Amino acid sequence: MRSVRLLPAALGLVTALALTATACGPTETPADGKPADGASSSAPAADDAGAGLTEDLADKLKKHGVDLDKWKQGEWKNWDKDTWLREAGDFVNPVIEGLWDPPRMQSAKSPDQTITAQAGAGGTDPTPRPVKAQREKTPYHSYAAPVGKIFFDAPEGHMACSGTIVKDPRRPGKSNLVWTAGHCVHAGKKGGWYRNIAFVPAFNDLGKSPTALQNAQPHEVYPYGQFWADWAVTSGEWINAGGTNQAWPYDYAVLHVQPERGSKSLEETVGAALPVDFSAPTAAQAGTMGAWGYPGAPPYNGMIMHKCLDRPTRLTTAPATPTMYRIGCTMTAGSSGGGWFRVLPNGKTALVSNTSIGPAGSNGWLAGPQLGRGAKAAHEMVSKKFAR
Repeated sequence: MRSVRLLPAALGLVTALALTATACGPTETPADGKPADGASSSAPAADDAGAGLTEDLADKLKKHGVDLDKWKQGEWKNWDKDTWLREAGDFVNPVIEGLWDPPRMQSAKSPDQTITAQAGAGGTDPTPRPVKAQREKTPYHSYAAPVGKIFFDAPEGHMACSGTIVKDPRRPGKSNLVWTAGHCVHAGKKGGWYRNIAFVPAFNDLGKSPTALQNAQPHEVYPYGQFWADWAVTSGEWINAGGTNQAWPYDYAVLHVQPERGSKSLEETVGAALPVDFSAPTAAQAGTMGAWGYPGAPPYNGMIMHKCLDRPTRLTTAPATPTMYRIGCTMTAGSSGGGWFRVLPNGKTALVSNTSIGPAGSNGWLAGPQLGRGAKAAHEMVSKKFAR
């Protein structure tokens, strides 16, 4: 098992990601809102937390035979497949204040997304050597502020993934967008949209152990608060075939979030957001990539942010599907949805992929989708929906 070798490009990536995290800390004054370097429907502007959305949610749920009050009181626990909302326009996620308390967060499991075989006959490079994941420095808001943890409920129970704050071209300096994996928001072929989806930036900011967190104050667990998804978009390929080898290259999603309390945007609150690189460079052209996330399956516990740096190779999961990026990395389930970053030719750091799958029975590599036209369309769809 090889250790991470910090090539010049990798050093630049780590430094650049840290620089995005220096705008403000959890207890400091939020950023001033100025832009940092670097099929749609209409909806009300999201300046105020939940402004104008509760009535819309109630009407949407009512059309599906669900009462909003009953939903918040526990109706969301009904996972009957016949009534499980699954289509692209069916997403509903009412805020249930106080639901995600620290004990509930710590009980969240990590979705197991692995493949046992590579169905693709071509387009797959030799398996990369493992790269040992490194713990991120603390406090996380100073070194990887755009990174956080996503919590959601599924039929299997409380679940957790990773996510990244990304820029919104129509709300410069005030983005409420989070990038993650499709399998962290939608069950794919076997079901519909997950529920109670919330993003926690800089989760466990000081990197405390599970034992130490048992007596931690809420601000130590979620220093910037909680941000609930009020809209989500994933690929049509994931909705229709998610969980199969044909769908992994399309395993990405964009969330629009609102604060559980308050009215500041996510980017203003945290002081950081990253642009997304939709140029889909080939593995050979991409240079060094870094993957960040909160691995939760053994030997990890889901509480500590980790990262891996490596040069990507190619992985094909099924014939006639796009190749995916693959890097050596020992992170496990729970890092799903976490951003992959690269330094662009202009020197800016951008999100270029997200963790999707790993190998069954081991933890030596991770793979993520190339973000091209389909991913850009998903990002544009959410941005336009909440544009002024």
